[in-house]
Amino acid sequence: MRDASHINELRDLVARSCRIIGMLELSNPTQGHVSTRIPGEDKILIRARGPMEAGLYYTTPDEVITVGLDGKLIEGPAGLAVPQEVFIHTEMYRARPEINSVIHIHPSTVVLFTICDVPLLPILGSYNPSALDLIINNRISQYDRSILIRDSALGRELASAVGATDVCMMRSHGITSVGRDVQEATFNSINLYDLAKMNYQALLLGEPRPIRDDDMAVFRNMRSKEVPTPEKPGRPSDMVYSLWRFYSRRLADQQ
Repeated sequence: MRDASHINELRDLVARSCRIIGMLELSNPTQGHVSTRIPGEDKILIRARGPMEAGLYYTTPDEVITVGLDGKLIEGPAGLAVPQEVFIHTEMYRARPEINSVIHIHPSTVVLFTICDVPLLPILGSYNPSALDLIINNRISQYDRSILIRDSALGRELASAVGATDVCMMRSHGITSVGRDVQEATFNSINLYDLAKMNYQALLLGEPRPIRDDDMAVFRNMRSKEVPTPEKPGRPSDMVYSLWRFYSRRLADQQ
């Protein structure tokens, strides 16, 4: 059983991730949900829905509720409810014991690529190596259905499509990203959006040209030195936490 201060810290991380995603306009203004696993328990903390919530960008820790892996509410204020697509989260946690955060949002630019069946190309280099890494190291998956994930069977189907990847493009719907903590899951979402945005803008200008194969090999080699193993689980890179601090301060300036 975790103490109250630790749970409050996790609630704050979930709420802050929601506000950062909202600030960056990565999703519909009121839609999307972020969650984190409560370590050592079959429970998660997740952004609630319902008449008392004010939308993704304005999420507060009070709007982060406790839910069991069965998708049922355990604890939360009156007027707040479990998100309809909670099974995106619960079944992902069941399938991936190494992850501690799941995010589901609707970034329009990414969704356009799923609608048109246009592949994302590895056009980024040192501009954003983390976004490039998603594509050259096969960390992006596809889910070809466009329906709401409203039950555990569909949640398991999605988790199977995600497999061991870090972000999934859901056709005509949105994305699901995962991470070893809230910060990493958040930046996996941001990096996928950045990759899609740059591909989209490049297509408007002309014919996008992927970076050179030998340059991609350099980036893959950089990644291989950081990839966690069962013997050495690792943690997100220092860059993730540096960017988290930046966006947290930017958020504080705007709200």
